[in-house]
Amino acid sequence: MVSAIIMFDVTSRLTYKNVPTWHRDISWVCENILVVLCGNKVNVKNRQVKAKSVTYHRKEYYFEKPFLYLARKIAGNMDLKFVEEIALVPADVTIDVAAQQKIDKEIELAAAIPLPDGYDDNM
Repeated sequence: MVSAIIMFDVTSRLTYKNVPTWHRDISWVCENILVVLCGNKVNVKNRQVKAKSVTYHRKEYYFEKPFLYLARKIAGNMDLKFVEEIALVPADVTIDVAAQQKIDKEIELAAAIPLPDGYDDNM
């Protein structure tokens, strides 16, 4: 099952106003996609999008609940539970500059590919 998380910034009304457009675009590209809506920066005092004004959703979630919901839907097991693990020190990471440049070039080439016929940014 294909899934996506649409995240908006609660300190910016504009990002919340874009949610229907983002949902439409994702649904246009991936039919029958499972989408979960999340608001980030909820701990910031200068909140512009209040919880009661969020209407493009079904339920109010905490941070872990959207991921648990997606995992349950993907696994087909609504009784699935997350189990805590101890926090480990992350491994040292070495970035291969040549590999990163190759990835950047692939992204640049992909961005230049036109969208399929019938796609309209003003839908």
